[in-house]
Amino acid sequence: MDHAPITIELTRDEALVLSDWLERVQMTNLSRLVEDEAVWAPIHRLAGTLDTALPEIFAADYAERLAAARLRLLPSDDTDTGTDSAATGEGAATGEQDAPKRP
Repeated sequence: MDHAPITIELTRDEALVLSDWLERVQMTNLSRLVEDEAVWAPIHRLAGTLDTALPEIFAADYAERLAAARLRLLPSDDTDTGTDSAATGEGAATGEQDAPKRP
């Protein structure tokens, strides 16, 4: 069996949104979502890697940065053009308000 590491590339927006989601998931009762205890190790490793790679999670304007990243990642309502909202920076608002992740 090959034990070579696997590299996953994310945009900063993707990494920021994923980091926030992983943080919220880890603060819940993960046993309800994750029955296989072996999955916890990669979840925590991924979350830790994102936390160290994203200094903006400690920024005073974290909530605004996260909201902007979410907007850029949402699919466009305009399906006629075939443009990807992640590439164009367009998207619809989610209406969610997020408090800063870290004090």
